[in-house]
Formats: sequence, C-alpha cells, structure tokens
Amino acid sequence: MSVEFRQRTPGEYARIIWKRKWLIFLPTIAIATAVAIVVWRLPNVYESVTLIVVKPSSISTSVVPTVSDDTLTRQLNNINQVVTSRSSLQPLVERYGLYQAERLRNEPMEEIIDGMRKDIHVEVNTSRNDITNGFNITYRGRDPKTTQAVTAELASKFIDAQTQATVSSSTQTKQFFEQQLAQVKQELDAIDKQRLEYMQQHMDNLPTSAASLLGQLNGLREQQKALITEVGRLRDSRTALSTQLNALQQQFEIDKQEVEEVRTDVTSTLSYGQLIQRKAALEAEIKNMLTTLRPQNPDVKAKQAELDSIKGEMAQMIKDAEAKNEEIRRRIADRPDLRISGLQSDIQRIDNEIKRQETILAQSETQIGEVNQRINNVPGTEVGLEILNREYITKKGNYDDLLKKSQSAELVANVAANAQGETIQVIDPANLPSRPVAPKRPLLMLLGLGFGLAVGLLAAAAFEVPRLLTIQTLDDAEHYTGLPVLVSVPELLTPQEARRVPFRRRLLLAAGVVITLVSIPALALLLRAIHVFDRFSG
Repeated sequence: MSVEFRQRTPGEYARIIWKRKWLIFLPTIAIATAVAIVVWRLPNVYESVTLIVVKPSSISTSVVPTVSDDTLTRQLNNINQVVTSRSSLQPLVERYGLYQAERLRNEPMEEIIDGMRKDIHVEVNTSRNDITNGFNITYRGRDPKTTQAVTAELASKFIDAQTQATVSSSTQTKQFFEQQLAQVKQELDAIDKQRLEYMQQHMDNLPTSAASLLGQLNGLREQQKALITEVGRLRDSRTALSTQLNALQQQFEIDKQEVEEVRTDVTSTLSYGQLIQRKAALEAEIKNMLTTLRPQNPDVKAKQAELDSIKGEMAQMIKDAEAKNEEIRRRIADRPDLRISGLQSDIQRIDNEIKRQETILAQSETQIGEVNQRINNVPGTEVGLEILNREYITKKGNYDDLLKKSQSAELVANVAANAQGETIQVIDPANLPSRPVAPKRPLLMLLGLGFGLAVGLLAAAAFEVPRLLTIQTLDDAEHYTGLPVLVSVPELLTPQEARRVPFRRRLLLAAGVVITLVSIPALALLLRAIHVFDRFSG
C-alpha cells in the first residue's frame, strides 16, 4: 500500500533552513563577494553622442530636384556600411589604442572590429521637431576623451563618405549620359549615311517599268494555272490506278490463302490412321505384358522396339508433308502477277510526270516571285526612304532627350562638386562624457547575491530533500505508519559523545569559513578568466 507524501508546514521548512543556515550563508557570501570583486574591477564605459542632419540644398528645387526619403535612407545605410567596415575601423583602433585588453589577449582583429561595431549605434533623431532627416551617432569607449575623439571622427567619416558618394554618383550619372549621347550620335550619323546610299542605289527603280512587269506577271500566272490543272489530272489518274492496284493485291492474297487451305494434311490420310491404330495396339500389349513381365524381358523390348519404329514412321510422314506444303507456299509466293506489275509501272510513270510538272510549277513560282519583287521595288524605294526618315526622326528625338538629361546630370555633378546640394553636417558635436554609462555595478552585484543564494539553497536541498523522504520526526512516524505514537525515546549520548557534538559542529563551521575565504579569490579569478561579465561592461 502506497502512502501519500507528508506535506511540511512553513515552520518546519523554516527550521530546516535555520538548521542549514551556514550551508546557505557561506556559498552566498563566497559567490556574492567574488562577483562584487570582479564587477568592481570592470572598466568604466563612457558614451559620446553627436547629431548629424541633412542640410537643404542652396539651389532651387526647380533646378536641382531634392532627394526622396527612401533614397536618402538607402544612402545613409550604404554610408553606414562603409564607415563600419574593417578598413575604416581598424585605423581608429590602432590610432587611439582602443580595446587594449582584447589586443593583449591576442584576440583576432576581426573579433575586435565586430565588438567595435556593437559599440557604434546610428539611430534616427526624433527629439526636435524642427530637425528632419537627422540621426545620432553614438560610441561607447573606456576613456572619455578617446570616446569623444572617436565619435567626432566617425561623424567626420560619415560626412566624407556622404560627400564622396554624392560626387561619385553624380559623376557616374554624368559619364553614363555622355556615353549614351555619343552612342546615339553615332547611330544618327549612320542613318544619315544609310539614307544617302539608299537613294543612290535605287535611282533606276522608276514607275515606268511597272506596265511591262504586270504583263509578264499575268502570263506567268496563266501558265501557273495550266500547270496546276495538269498536276491535278495526273493525281486523279494515280488515285484510280492505286485503287485498282489495291484490289488486285487483295484478290492475289485471297487466292494464295485458298491454295494454302487445300494443302495436304497427313494426319487425315488412311496410312497415318493405320499407324495410329497400330501404335495404340502395341501400347496396350506392352502395358499388359508389364503387368507380368519386367521391362528387361526380351519380348517386352521387342514390342517396345516395334512401337518406336511406328512412332518414327509417323514423325517422318509429318515432316515430309510439312516440306511439301512449304514448297507449295514458296511457289505461290514467287509467282508474279502481271496485272499488278503493269499497274505499278503506270503509277511510277505518273509519279515521275507529277514530279516534273511540280518542278516546272516551282520554277514558275520563283519567276512570279522575282517579278513581284521587281514590281514591289518600284514603290518600295519611296517606302524604304520613308522608313529611314521615320527612324531618323526617332533617333533625333532620343538624341535631344539624352542631351537634356546629360545637361541636367552635368548641372547636378557641378552642384555636388561645389557642395551646394543636399549634404549632411554636424549640428551637435561629440560631447565629452563626464559619467560612465556602464557597467551597472549595483545591479550586477545584486544578481551575484541572488545567484549565490540560489546555489546555497540548492546545496541545502541536496542534503535535506533525501531526508524528507524518510521518517525523521514523530509526525512522520504517525503519518507513514498510521499508528499513534505512545512513547518516544530521545537520543541517548554519553558525556564524551555530548562533548564531541558541539566540537564537531564548530570544526565543520571553521572548515566552511576557510573554504569560503579560499574560494572567493578562486571564483574571482575564474570569472575574470572566462570574461563572463565583459559583455555587461557595454
């Protein structure tokens, strides 16, 4: 029978905690003190902030259009990628001696640069309504003056990168339109040359030759109609001959089938029937003889030899009959039909005539095409010239449009080169931080105290939880046995044992205090070695 676990009262739990107070208190003191030592020695982190805004263009927007918010956001994101690249941040690390502790630990430069990127924050500024398109650049470092200098240089890098990006973009746009303009100009000159050559090549295509070409075209069309009629008649004749040929071939196949049906069937002859009867009689005799004699008996062997002879004669008769039938089929298959051969010759002759007429018809089609081409060339000269004129007009319009865009791009490039367009500038310079912003030492120490207390409670639970599952008190005995306790006997100790109990407790307490004092610097060294609190220093 299982017994339900006895629930303890808060007072019992309080007595258990008081009983294990040193087991809870000493780890708490050790861990909290070690954390406090490590946290107290963490370097201070200072924060410097600078505000950069977009300066409006000094030229009217009707001349130079403003940059849209989306375009400006993309530009700022690209600039941020350039400024926070390794090639940009590594010189700052080396010039200002940043992250000396990490560099003394021989950490890779890539990890140091990644850590510096986390210390740099760029966010849109919304604190002042009169400033639009502004953003803050924040940097956190371990020295106030160095932090201010790095923040100012980052702001300078942002401005330089934006100016360079604007000038580079406008210059590339200008060069692009100049290249497109030169290409369209070449195409326009090529069309001018093509127009001149076309007019020189088609000077002889005059409309006066159209009448004779039309007469020649009519004669060729009449000849074409006669050829088409003749080809149709020949095809009708071939169809009729093909029908007759199919009928004769079918009749020939029927005749061959009838001849094959009357071929000799040896199994229906009288002699083959007699052999079958003789074979059956011998098989019956052998069967009767085997009932009284052995297969090795000479009489049985003689009958068996006679039976085998008859079977051989039957097989030979079937083989001879099949050879004779095969010879008949071969003679029928090789027999020619003169009517079929004649029809096939007529069809072949008609096919050749159709092929010849179609060749003449194709030649006629070619001649008609050539005459049509010559007729079309007469008005085609004017049509082709009109096409070239339209293409010239289209290219000229494209050239004029590109010329306007090229002039606009050149104006934008000049504005960017003279810094008269939209640029970014520093409004609030980088401040010199007076107080550190990290680490939050009281909070970290409080967390260390909480963690130490949790470790102490877990240590006490490791000793007391197994005891909770056993009978320790009178209440446990009554609960788990279901019987009333009539009498209890206290622990009986000799005077010597009674003196040893407090001595052993004081000895254990002294050992715990010594272990606690020794573990404090060891834990502090361990926490500093694994750099668990370095991430909180930011």
